[in-house]
Amino acid sequence: MVYDAIIIGAGLSGLAGGIRLALFDKKVLIVEKHTVIGGLNSFYTRKNRIFDVGLHAMTNYSPAGQRKSPLGKLLKQLRFRHEDFRLCQQETSEIRFPEKSLHFTNDFEYFKQEIAEQFPTQMDGFLKLLEKIENYDELSLVSNAPISAKAVLSEYLSDPLLIDMLFCPLAYYGSAREQDMEFYQFVIMFKSVFIEGFSKPEGGMHYILNLMVEKYRALGGEMLMGNGAKSIRIQNGRAIALVLADGTELQAKNILSSAGYLETLRLCDPAPVELESAEPGQMTFMESIFVLDKLPKELGYDQSIVFFSLNTKFEYRSPQIPIDPDSGVLCCPNNFQYPSPLPEGILRLTHQANYEYWNNLSRSDYLAAKKEQRAQALEKLFKIFPNFSQSVIFLDSFTPKTIEKYTGHLNGAVYGAPEKSKDGRTPYENLFICGTDQGFLGIIGATLSGISMANLHILQN
Repeated sequence: MVYDAIIIGAGLSGLAGGIRLALFDKKVLIVEKHTVIGGLNSFYTRKNRIFDVGLHAMTNYSPAGQRKSPLGKLLKQLRFRHEDFRLCQQETSEIRFPEKSLHFTNDFEYFKQEIAEQFPTQMDGFLKLLEKIENYDELSLVSNAPISAKAVLSEYLSDPLLIDMLFCPLAYYGSAREQDMEFYQFVIMFKSVFIEGFSKPEGGMHYILNLMVEKYRALGGEMLMGNGAKSIRIQNGRAIALVLADGTELQAKNILSSAGYLETLRLCDPAPVELESAEPGQMTFMESIFVLDKLPKELGYDQSIVFFSLNTKFEYRSPQIPIDPDSGVLCCPNNFQYPSPLPEGILRLTHQANYEYWNNLSRSDYLAAKKEQRAQALEKLFKIFPNFSQSVIFLDSFTPKTIEKYTGHLNGAVYGAPEKSKDGRTPYENLFICGTDQGFLGIIGATLSGISMANLHILQN
């Protein structure tokens, strides 16, 4: 059997690409090395509880009927209704630095008013920056010379604190580049986080992923779980076969990989010369999840998500120490507008982390280090947030090593490599990438990536 397309990875981009192709009666197979779907935005079960991993919320919220928004385009392309996703909007989120705080909701005018009040002398520059952002074609698939987001912001804003406060949440939610991000990616994230905003699906990522799998299978799409890609056989500039972990060899007219650009090249046999110059990503994280015997609001946690820095100068880089507790993201899943309250209180705490440290630990040292680093993170956190230690009834932590194991991303780099392939092309004419290293960011962005690459490279041929 020869497939029209084999897709590597059952994450959001792979599933979206599969649905899009199956809608047009393409013979599609998704292969996934794990037994659980989701990739970077998956879920896991502990003590009969289902926990989301990956991003804390879906970005790019828009109400029903806005067909030109990223969410609207996604729904149209995959033929879902807005109500199918059961999205519940955030309440209020915050960027908290020592001197100032900025609050934002899914009403962008609220955020503009916050900036006007906290940074009145910067407002003219901010409005000019906003005009540039609104007129910028961030979704162009043409790869141009990189433009530094920090450099662009400095053209419009003179206060380094405001620049760092704007950069902090967007970097945490999408930047593969240390201390900066490409401007087109900054624009993607600015629009998705500040202009459109956050929501969470009722039922979590578990619900969304299963919804997508059900549609894919109903359209005739095939899935092979627990048997991932071992190699991609290359001949005369084309991918001629995908070899699975168990040795099975599959043929397809096209291969669409969500494994990452460098990770995909490493599968190719023989290896391409481009592999020698490809740079892996470094930005990775440690996250702890706390289940509470009270709702977060009862303990003084009123925001949906808080992006915080304990220092005036925000640093975004792979730390020299195991984790950097001086900045992070605190998510309160309870503080979204669900139709019914969640059964338990939950807090998720995320910090930048050092992959090499975690990867080199022995098993016994690894478990002890998680406990130690979690304690240090909480000690710093409780300097600016209420102490919730006495209310914790269950906790769990995962590290860069966990991320690498379950995503296959080198160095556990959540956002992949700094250099992206915007058009999804590789050195081989029928091998393409989607997802993280294609360059569309966030949960909606990853899903649109799979759709866009399927449309561009497979449906048009």
